[in-house]
Amino acid sequence: MTVGSQVKGCYSSIKSIEASLDILTNKAQEVDSKQAFENVGQIIEEIKNDLQKQVVELSKEEPQYK
Repeated sequence: MTVGSQVKGCYSSIKSIEASLDILTNKAQEVDSKQAFENVGQIIEEIKNDLQKQVVELSKEEPQYK
């Protein structure tokens, strides 16, 4: 398994986590819980954006594995 495919797999997992957090945020009834989910969601979004950049860079470095 190439580094590129591992990063793509991680990116997919992060997107899934982000979707789950969105659901939990919408279902949360306590203000503190909702705020905590939103804060974690922002961190996950930053990680997702960084991973997306890495996917693009790695696809340039490993074009044979697209």
